[in-house]
Amino acid sequence: MFLYETILVAGTSRDQLVSLASHLSYDYTAISNVVLNPTFGFQMDNIQQNKDSTNRSDLVSEEGKNRKSVLCQRCGSKVLCPGMAAFAEKELFLPSMRKKSSLSTTEGTVDGDTLTSHWLVDDMYTFENVGFTNDVGRIKYLICADCEIGPIGWHCLDDKKSFYVALERVNHA
Repeated sequence: MFLYETILVAGTSRDQLVSLASHLSYDYTAISNVVLNPTFGFQMDNIQQNKDSTNRSDLVSEEGKNRKSVLCQRCGSKVLCPGMAAFAEKELFLPSMRKKSSLSTTEGTVDGDTLTSHWLVDDMYTFENVGFTNDVGRIKYLICADCEIGPIGWHCLDDKKSFYVALERVNHA
């Protein structure tokens, strides 16, 4: 998964890059750093970070809670304050974070990821900023309430006290 993107651009705005990236079916939600540099022209430099290379002790306290604020990857809105969620490992499938028009479905399958590292919240009012999709079966997906990117998490309607936010779908600061 690409967690950090650097884009070197000659006279191109971020909005133009997002537009170009969407036409190329590029996951434009990961564009986080735009550098205007007339010498280098247009260049995308992907820095791939291994899931295991992240030092969990930087994110998880001794009590098993989030040390840092949890933020939306796209707009930076605060999803959770520090100390409000517990670290949990559970295998959950989340659809890809792309525009509906660029999601490919073949024979009833949806593009997505099976993720195992999550922040677990037991009360929906703990969130600073989160929205919920309409029901998909017995599941509601969590999204950023400000920019509506997602899904960043998962909630089963059968369990009223379990809201999962995938570590790979959010930033921490």
